[in-house]
Amino acid sequence: LITMVSSRYVYSIVSILLLLIATPCVADMTDKPTGISFAGQLRDLGLFGVGVRKKGPIKVYSVGMYCSEVVRETLSTVTRSADKGKEALRALCKGAEENPTSFVLKMNFKVGAEKMASAIAESVAPRHSVSSDVNDLKGLIFSGVSEKGAAVKGTVLQFDCSPESGVGVSVDGKEQGSVASSELAKAFCRVYLDDDCVSKPLRESILENCCAP
Repeated sequence: LITMVSSRYVYSIVSILLLLIATPCVADMTDKPTGISFAGQLRDLGLFGVGVRKKGPIKVYSVGMYCSEVVRETLSTVTRSADKGKEALRALCKGAEENPTSFVLKMNFKVGAEKMASAIAESVAPRHSVSSDVNDLKGLIFSGVSEKGAAVKGTVLQFDCSPESGVGVSVDGKEQGSVASSELAKAFCRVYLDDDCVSKPLRESILENCCAP
């Protein structure tokens, strides 16, 4: 019996050690313009970069992107300078759209529920042709934010984008629901990663952290 218990104990320890070795340790990051910090890990996704979203001189929120380590490995083989960075950005966009990717928004400036929901929806709309999907996304954001009156400083909005299940929305850790559209998920990724993205600093941070020089 003692031998059996000891064997199970050793097996458990070895399993935990192997899990720790297999899970990359990603450092926390701080968005310097706002001083807002982001944890290095979100579930099984690692933090790729952080950046600020500005409207004129106002620093509205900081955003962090979390993605699969498979994408990080791909980006590590691409140089930031290749084709003036276009090759790296194409690889980044493709990787985010084809793998689970989460965007975490942390408010630095108070924004009303309707205005916040509309702003994000208006960014997604030109990138996605199905207006009902965009309206559903807007409704989830509004519902979550309106519960607390407004997206005050410190409010955290999380958007989980999946090529299988679409876009999930959470506000301050409370799940609001999801929109089951893989194309909407891709469009949401493009809001932050394409050439007309709403946060160039985020893209720059990701390329600096994940790509070869």
